[in-house]
Amino acid sequence: MEIKLGVADLSAVDTDALVLIESEAGLRPDLAGPLAALYDSGEIKGKALELTLVHGVAGFEARRILVVGAGKPEKFDAALVRKMAAAAVRLLKGKGVKSAVFALEGERATAANVSAAAVGLITGAWEPDVHKTENKETDKAIDVFTVAGAVSEFSAALAYGVVIGEAINLSRDIAVEPPNLLTPTTMANRARAMAAVNGLPCEVLDRDRMAQLGMGALLGVAQGSAEPPAFIVMQYKPEKPSSDTHLALIGKGVTFDTGGISIKPSEGMEKMKYDMAGGASVIGTMQAIARLKPGIAVTGIVPAVENMPGGRAQRPGDIVTSLSGKTIEILNTDAEGRLILADAITYAKNLGCTHLVDAATLTGAIVVALGYTSSGVFASDDAFLAQWMEASKVSGEKMWHMPLDDEYREQLKTVYADIQNIGGRWGGACSAAMFLKEFSGDTPWIHVDIAGTAWLDDAKPFLAKGPTGVPLGTFVNLAMNWK
Repeated sequence: MEIKLGVADLSAVDTDALVLIESEAGLRPDLAGPLAALYDSGEIKGKALELTLVHGVAGFEARRILVVGAGKPEKFDAALVRKMAAAAVRLLKGKGVKSAVFALEGERATAANVSAAAVGLITGAWEPDVHKTENKETDKAIDVFTVAGAVSEFSAALAYGVVIGEAINLSRDIAVEPPNLLTPTTMANRARAMAAVNGLPCEVLDRDRMAQLGMGALLGVAQGSAEPPAFIVMQYKPEKPSSDTHLALIGKGVTFDTGGISIKPSEGMEKMKYDMAGGASVIGTMQAIARLKPGIAVTGIVPAVENMPGGRAQRPGDIVTSLSGKTIEILNTDAEGRLILADAITYAKNLGCTHLVDAATLTGAIVVALGYTSSGVFASDDAFLAQWMEASKVSGEKMWHMPLDDEYREQLKTVYADIQNIGGRWGGACSAAMFLKEFSGDTPWIHVDIAGTAWLDDAKPFLAKGPTGVPLGTFVNLAMNWK
């Protein structure tokens, strides 16, 4: 789909569909007459993401008018624009529409809203049906979508949004793959291909190299699988750095998680193909970073493994030595994500990274705490946290700051090793984050638990079922607006 700027006179534009925004504050003057009956009957109320498609509206050349509700004016923001644009493309692409116009008029015509509209149009068009052989929703494409009411000064904003949208869809393309096709090796190859196209150095450490370095925590998880692990490192260095900051973005890459010897229940286990969603988001982020070129160095790290039971699998009671030198007692082999992240965090520190962020589908406990609306955020540094939360607000990815008090460390004490890999029943997301903090040390660090936000079990009006790409938007905004 081509996305461009243009169109001065909305009433005269010749297009298959014109998307107009209506809030709850009152009627649009240009629609109040020809659509009076729909307003009077309450069919059009202007509620957020309400969609009303009308054919042949008097006074407009467009063959269809799609009225999209914006809700209360005081809640209008770029995050809502993104959802409105995505909802519009998802509705219209199934109607035989090949050209459409999304109108941002008056005070709504801002750079932030133009970027958000571009992101929404691209992500809204994405479908998870790559492996279908017929009746594919992907085939119902819109050729050209024009963002109207925005002048040429917003061309950079539009291009920015396109980069973000394409990066999110790349991460979703990777995350939606079935585990028989997306092994750690395949994931590494996807990262290599992305890096080659975008001019990024990409190194993949194999099992032997990881063993030489001493990544015992990661290798303990991987040892039960016939599929070898892969440790993916993608690096971006600016030509003219704006600071000495070196940001590490670390994504959990468990391409399938059975739980290992501590095996999961069979119901819903197929969703564990998404246990690499954090890693997929990092790969997509590095594509966007390569194209947008922030002023700080950024390294993307994805420890990729498969967690399987078997004759060589890690056992509850095992003790492993991590890359940091700390020993870990394994009480539950299904608490594997924190093990591979521990070695990845240490590796990032050894590279000289000054700030660390990891994203992982880490715990079911975060879903109990926050549901499927917000990602849980844990941080060791208040200033770093403030930057992260601001970046998440700009991107429209909901985050909630979670506690990381010293008392959670008490749950991880063991007489047999330096630390054990699980705490007690209560506060599981917090004790898991505290485990990771043990390896970040004094380096400013943020952990984002995306177990409730990395994928959708059911489609939304603005997003298909499947992976969401979270927290790619926040990753990119953090790097691009570093303070």
